[in-house]
Amino acid sequence: MREGRGFRRRRFLQQASAIGLGAGLGSWDQLARITPLAAAEAAVTPEMVRFRPEIEPVVRWIEETPRDKVFEAAVSNLKHGLSYRSLLAGLFLAGIRNIKPRPVGFKFHAVMVINSAHSLGQTAAVTERLLPLFWALDNFKSSQARDIEEGDWTLGPVNESKLPKPHQAKAELVKAGEAWDVEAADAAVSALWRSAGAAETMEPVWRLAIRDQRNIGHKPIFAAQSWRTLQAIGWENAEPVLRSLVFGLFDLEGDARAVPVGPYLANLENAKKIREDWQVGRDDPGATRSLLEAIRQGTAESASEEAVKLLNAGVAPNSLWDAVILASSELLMASPGIIAIHATTSANSLHYIYGASGDDTNRRLALLQAVGWQPLYRNRAKLKGARAIDAMARESAPSADSKTSSPPDSEVGEIFAAINDDRGKAAAQTLDYLAKGGNPDLVFDAGRRMIFHKGRDSHDYKYGAAIFEEVLLASSPSWRAPLLASSMFNLPGAKSNDSPLMIRAREAVASVMG
Repeated sequence: MREGRGFRRRRFLQQASAIGLGAGLGSWDQLARITPLAAAEAAVTPEMVRFRPEIEPVVRWIEETPRDKVFEAAVSNLKHGLSYRSLLAGLFLAGIRNIKPRPVGFKFHAVMVINSAHSLGQTAAVTERLLPLFWALDNFKSSQARDIEEGDWTLGPVNESKLPKPHQAKAELVKAGEAWDVEAADAAVSALWRSAGAAETMEPVWRLAIRDQRNIGHKPIFAAQSWRTLQAIGWENAEPVLRSLVFGLFDLEGDARAVPVGPYLANLENAKKIREDWQVGRDDPGATRSLLEAIRQGTAESASEEAVKLLNAGVAPNSLWDAVILASSELLMASPGIIAIHATTSANSLHYIYGASGDDTNRRLALLQAVGWQPLYRNRAKLKGARAIDAMARESAPSADSKTSSPPDSEVGEIFAAINDDRGKAAAQTLDYLAKGGNPDLVFDAGRRMIFHKGRDSHDYKYGAAIFEEVLLASSPSWRAPLLASSMFNLPGAKSNDSPLMIRAREAVASVMG
């Protein structure tokens, strides 16, 4: 795969337009009109949590506007000074207050998808950066209606009388986690947020997110997405988010056993066996292949043990992360669908937690759990004879001709046009395009446009954001082409009809941009 090549956006967009991938870029001054809104306080009943006064009115109009009018309301507010950041915050917090995080999934995707939509939007053309947020607005209204049908849950205010003293808050949260005591955890996490910094507050929360694979791996997804969204909207909004998060992390899905699902208890012991200087080591594609094979053939426990052996043999952690993401991508090719999608999105979230945490044990556990969870996903999926993803790396090795020439940008359009007829063919075309020196940025850009124009589900956004990030994080460039090629087994194809919702969204965004 060739790197460092210019983006060549103008020529690509000419090709993209020909196959319906979208129009050209707008200028930055088109976003200058989206400025902060000075909002008055809105009335909140005592039974629901109150947000900060500057954001409460935004949350309220999002909550109260009918679904078929919410685009028009958003356009009006943006034209009258509502900032992108305030819209993002209001949408996220509306979900936090109105949608029950149990089970962690289903309708609650309206909350968990916000950062993915934001992330994809931030790397898109200026004229399309609002599109994912408009999609998320409609998605929230749909989930809000389902929540009302299922009992109309609302996040209430914290019980102030139950809050531990500031110096005891962290210990009380850890204690509540060990006992699976959600009421004590609710009070403790509020007290911790009020008395500690963001990083310190998150460490016991990361541990709660890492430990349990219930809800198909949604717990670390919820935790990572919450933290990442708070980085965009401000930590001052975190208390209700943390309370909703803790409530979700303690969900047992009706299980009478208050114990983690997966290899967590074994990995607590495995983490102690890793060498002290494990954070550094040699990049080793051979070790990546070894761990990938252990995931294919072994159990959650045996794969985790193999990871410990490789770390203690001096292999760098990043080489093991490569194996995790390769395993999830191989699973997607063998068994496209919800299980394989979450094998990738949960791995991406654990990878993010690994990078965000400052606690050495949490970081060890994030890696070991990511390894150990992959066999659990494989056991649940219906495998249909996957090709070995590590063998695909050899097919995408740059050819001699790629050093002096590169393929036409139109080949990217051909890749996405092939998806609807044969995803395997689209993946093979991706490998061929990259082997000839094709620009991966063009594939990323086209993939985003497919999601924006054709996507109809939260998983389109969550998966797209996760796999694009992991392609760039791969420690060995040789793995990037197979990972990007595997994404063709889930990304929308160019021949799919545009989503009627997104046609409306594009019209609404165009009216904002003027």
